[in-house]
Amino acid sequence: MPSLKDLRNRIASVKATRKITKAMQMVAAAKLRRAQEAAVAARPYSDRMAAVLANLASAMQGQAGAPLLLAGTGREDTHLLIVATAERGLCGGFNSSIAKMAREHADRLVREGKTVKIMTVGKKGNDALKRLHGKYIVEAKDFRSVRQMSFVQAQDVAATVLNMYERGEFDVATLFFSEFKSVISQKPTALRLIPAQVEGAKPADLGGAVYTVEPEETEILADLLPRNVAVQIFRALLENAASEQGARMSAMDSATRNAGDMINKLSIKYNRQRQAQITKELIEIISGAEAL
Repeated sequence: MPSLKDLRNRIASVKATRKITKAMQMVAAAKLRRAQEAAVAARPYSDRMAAVLANLASAMQGQAGAPLLLAGTGREDTHLLIVATAERGLCGGFNSSIAKMAREHADRLVREGKTVKIMTVGKKGNDALKRLHGKYIVEAKDFRSVRQMSFVQAQDVAATVLNMYERGEFDVATLFFSEFKSVISQKPTALRLIPAQVEGAKPADLGGAVYTVEPEETEILADLLPRNVAVQIFRALLENAASEQGARMSAMDSATRNAGDMINKLSIKYNRQRQAQITKELIEIISGAEAL
């Protein structure tokens, strides 16, 4: 049985931990609003980009000379999985849920006889995957020194992906991230980047107007498709930033509540043991007095 001193030390330790988790919860709540606004603001832009690509892709159906970023290489032998996670932990199951989806996707591809390559964006994703899937990791991006994600980081990742594609190192690229729904809900998502995913995109409504494109579709797509890769990666980074803060806020709130419950239990145990010790001492004093 722990002594009274041990119980006092443990109560003090849990109280100090509760202060830390409460502070982290407040910091996450302060950061969440800005991150959420950025993520929500990026969605219409990326959706509109997908709609423009869908229009151009439908106009080029059946034509030769479609860009490789749209038409693909004609093979699906080598897959690049871009796993975007956070740089830090203490955010519940945010990082692990993304890594789990990527692992399941990689294992399924390996069972089908495909070649898998993994690029991690974020330290926690690399840590989660390198133990069992380290042999597949070909690139690891680390942005721990960056205080706030911007389009510069997305362009850096996109440039690496596009250079790998031009060298013929993969046929299909899939991006894994967490879409922000609410403070308590973040949805792990897989998005095909290359070839551009236009099948599910809703073409822009032109009101039945007939239009011509100048310059030709191939020239527009040659500039638009690489930009779309960077835009979709940037949106994923913003969604991750909002999801991370929401998950951390929920996790730290639960940790603070659990610490409070533990303090109450330890305090009750401490008071009972102290009362028992005082009673024992009184009995010993009374027994000694009666013996005299």
